[in-house]
Amino acid sequence: MYLLSRLFLFLTNSADAMQKAREEAYLAEAIDIYDLEFRLSEIDREKTVRHPAWMGQR
Repeated sequence: MYLLSRLFLFLTNSADAMQKAREEAYLAEAIDIYDLEFRLSEIDREKTVRHPAWMGQR
């Protein structure tokens, strides 16, 4: 039953919600404040990467 409920949650989550959950889990693994700041800057850097117009950047 647990597996079925996890599958349902996986299928109903939007891509944005899943990305946010991955980022939060990544940040939660930080060892100290310096590691956390580094991880935050990595996430910010990934979001500012330019994509071609046909990829539908917002």
